[in-house]
Amino acid sequence: METPKNEIFRDSIGTIDEKGKRAWVFPKKPSGRFYNYRKWVSYGLLAFLFSAPFIKINGNQFLMFNVLERRFNIFSFSFWPQDFHLFVISMIIGLIFIALFTVAFGRLFCGWICPQTIFMEMVFRRIEYWIEGDRGKQIRLDKQPWNAEKIRKKGLKQIVFAFISFLIANVFLAYLISGDELIRYIVDGPLEHVNTLISLIIFTAVFYFVFAWFREQVCIIACPYGRLQGVLLDNKSVIVAYDHKRGEGEKGRKKIRKNEDRQTLGYGDCIDCFQCVHVCPTGIDIRNGTQLECVNCTACIDKCDIIMEKVNLPKGLIRYTSEDNIEKKTPFKLTARLKGYITVLIILTGLLTGMLFLRNDVEATILRLPGQLYEHKDNNIISNVFTYKLVNKTTEDIKDVSFKLISHKGTIIIVSTKDSFIVKKQDITEGTIFIEINNSVLSKDRNTLKIGVYSGDKLIETTKSNFLGPRGYN
Repeated sequence: METPKNEIFRDSIGTIDEKGKRAWVFPKKPSGRFYNYRKWVSYGLLAFLFSAPFIKINGNQFLMFNVLERRFNIFSFSFWPQDFHLFVISMIIGLIFIALFTVAFGRLFCGWICPQTIFMEMVFRRIEYWIEGDRGKQIRLDKQPWNAEKIRKKGLKQIVFAFISFLIANVFLAYLISGDELIRYIVDGPLEHVNTLISLIIFTAVFYFVFAWFREQVCIIACPYGRLQGVLLDNKSVIVAYDHKRGEGEKGRKKIRKNEDRQTLGYGDCIDCFQCVHVCPTGIDIRNGTQLECVNCTACIDKCDIIMEKVNLPKGLIRYTSEDNIEKKTPFKLTARLKGYITVLIILTGLLTGMLFLRNDVEATILRLPGQLYEHKDNNIISNVFTYKLVNKTTEDIKDVSFKLISHKGTIIIVSTKDSFIVKKQDITEGTIFIEINNSVLSKDRNTLKIGVYSGDKLIETTKSNFLGPRGYN
């Protein structure tokens, strides 16, 4: 079936030309009120991004994602492998939160919060404008033969891009291994940590490739969120949209002429200046409607408002609105789908909050040694051997740690240590214990013991384990 002419643009993405080659995007430098708002938001998020690995609350790094050791800090809450269920719930909450905002406000996350957009539009492109100039100068520089000017500008830009990529790689590494470790590595020198240096070079190369060459293709090709919005968006979603009713009129668009009554002639308010296209960082024409390439960056809104003001026409030809608002003037309201997302989000957030408050700072696991039966000792004593693992999630050492039986009368003997020991901060302590119980106390061959973990006289955790005894006892 042949594609209608007005839908041909959907046959390929905006950064590919008719021959299937990369169409390099040279966006015009944006300006306007939304761009100013985005700058403040972006600089705030960049400050947070660069400082978060070095901020500590109660001794915990504010954000850390130590994948190798499976230790995560989210808003200073530590998540160990034993807390993986909490980490999964928090990630699900994040995904639902993004989905909720996508249903309500389109790709608001992409345009305002996504690190890729912030770095690309507020760091790397601004450097590009500073070194090479605006759209027209960049196009001329790209087309001109290699000479001293082109070599100087292109070379300087690539050097600055590489340096910033190296800084981003260091910050990224701080999120993985902790800010303290990164500082220690820097003080020790790169030759003391060659493996880390190699990883850092790889990260730098990846970031440099993304921001110097791949650029907007990340949002269009690599990121699945653009496709996901096609599933989540509907006619009630508030997105960056062109008001085709007002812009096209009865006879479509038309270049403006002085002292012309466009409304009487049947032409829309769009003067076909292509400024919204030239300023778009993904190279699309917003007048064609919702497209997966659009990241809702608002650059077209600002540019169109400036043009409308110059030609004495009302602003808002391109604005945050919904298809229903354009077609039927329907205001935004909460739909059943939005209410469903909000309900699920509230339930999961409440569940996570409750589980965080109920979570202990010390995780204790005591298991009977596999393959070992009980031992019958003098005075009718039955002995089982166990292994223990204590996880200290706090930022302080836990001193004078000992075990006591809560459910039965008996004795716990710690192997290779005194009656008590220390569990260091954010560390794991493992060992072996013997539990001895008089046979007369046992009610069956497999008994469930409740064991308390104490710091001095304070009970800090309880755990259960199975204790084997002789058969035939009631």
